[in-house]
Amino acid sequence: MKKTRIYSAWLLAILFTFFSQISLAAPPKQLPNREPDQEVQYLITFISNSNATFIRNGDEHTSKEAAEHLAMKYRKAKRYAKTADDFINNLASKSSWSGKAYTVILSSGAKLTANSWLTNELIRFRNTKKP
Repeated sequence: MKKTRIYSAWLLAILFTFFSQISLAAPPKQLPNREPDQEVQYLITFISNSNATFIRNGDEHTSKEAAEHLAMKYRKAKRYAKTADDFINNLASKSSWSGKAYTVILSSGAKLTANSWLTNELIRFRNTKKP
């Protein structure tokens, strides 16, 4: 009986040590990265101020209407936009209803896909943030 208690105590001590080491080895919880939100908000503001015409499912929309629509999509489907790149690829480039690509007509008359236009602007924005 005495040996069983000693073995039980040792086993408990080993298990306690093992599990306490596992919890120490677990990485600490990271604070949420606010950078993707900041980049997406920058892109939405960029769109709003662009004075471009957006073509979504064959209909023309002002830049303000497009920005409002994409802000709504981002609020409702944020899980598909973990990064600003995801936002562009998954939410801001095509209709989630029809699958048709969004196009943009700039004030210069140039016609681009929303994907290429926003990707280029995101790259420019990131380059201006570097020290």
